Amino acid sequence: MSELADLARRTLAANRFLVLGTVDPSGRPRVSPVWFSLVDHRDLYWLSSPEAHHSRNVEERPEIGAVVFDASAGPGTGNAVYLEATARRVPEDELAAACEAAFAGVEEALSFTPQSLAAEPFVLYRARVTAVEVHVRGRDPQHGTGVDRRAAVSL
Repeated sequence: MSELADLARRTLAANRFLVLGTVDPSGRPRVSPVWFSLVDHRDLYWLSSPEAHHSRNVEERPEIGAVVFDASAGPGTGNAVYLEATARRVPEDELAAACEAAFAGVEEALSFTPQSLAAEPFVLYRARVTAVEVHVRGRDPQHGTGVDRRAAVSL
């Protein structure tokens, strides 16, 4: 299954947006597209207003789901990676190291430091990935079963 883990890594590396799934206090689901960076195949980082609906949901219920996929792919050709994680706002005392990790290799216009974030209406969030699954098409010649499914992988 290492080829499925490689597929997951390539999909995560090739895409910059994820669909973040949260749940509000009444149990209603909420999905939001957010720009993200992935560090060490373990930590997802994104910037959001602490007043955003999904940010308030994270404060109440830190367990999140996410999917990363190529939205430009045609039917039957795309790949998707499903993630489960525990999210929270990055604490002030961890912000310098988190910014350095989250924005390493990111173009300058999208890169922030604790000082530059202080002037912005958003904050940095981190989600520690706890489970990863890759989408396997039913017709996949190697791993297909006739029905699309998810396969657990380790990154």
